[in-house]
Amino acid sequence: MVIGTVVGSIVATRKNEKLVGQKLLIVRPLENMEVKDEFIAIDNVGAGIGETVLVARGSAARIGCGLESAPVDAAIVGIVDET
Repeated sequence: MVIGTVVGSIVATRKNEKLVGQKLLIVRPLENMEVKDEFIAIDNVGAGIGETVLVARGSAARIGCGLESAPVDAAIVGIVDET
């Protein structure tokens, strides 16, 4: 899992049919995370720009957001209240 800050959103008018209706957000990992670069994640909890979030990656992301057969690599699964 990765802890990061939501820094933006992505709008894609054409995408895989399993991603239709999903909100896509740009996440910047915190400095002490192994992941260094920003990445795109499916928003599963209603996060907004500026919020600190918990992100599942890989197959855990697909399972965590109920999209087992969708092309998902990262999913926001929680909003962090305090670190």
